[in-house]
Amino acid sequence: MSTYSPQTPYRPEAPYRPEAPYRPEAPRKRAQDSSVGELLSEVTSDVQLLFRQEMELAKLEIREEATKAGKAAGMFGGAGFAGYMVALFASLAAVFGLANVMDAGWAALIVTGVWAVVGAVLFVMGRSRMRSVSPKPERTVQTLKEDAQWARHPTK
Repeated sequence: MSTYSPQTPYRPEAPYRPEAPYRPEAPRKRAQDSSVGELLSEVTSDVQLLFRQEMELAKLEIREEATKAGKAAGMFGGAGFAGYMVALFASLAAVFGLANVMDAGWAALIVTGVWAVVGAVLFVMGRSRMRSVSPKPERTVQTLKEDAQWARHPTK
């Protein structure tokens, strides 16, 4: 299981555990001085705290992935607008230039074919970037696996 202390700063390469809200507690009794009810209450409290921390970690990871997806979508939008402007003016220039050599209809068809190829290339590149976005909170899944393993074998 990963080590965690509230003083551990967030580092993407290390498992992140959000800090628990400060709750002043009385000094804990030793296990031999505690009743079964007190021990169960303490375990329940610890499990609730762990669950809240895992949920906070999942929220942070999902927020990070949503930010990446938003940036990729913004790039799609910017590429679309820039592509539109370039296509418009370049197409007009190319059609007028080719119209001096051949019929204007054929010139327009050739320019349209060129822009279809450019559009296909941009689509493929955008799709490959979008596939790199992971909606699954990887670190949370890993820490949950570690927590479950620890719960099954707490002495290891």
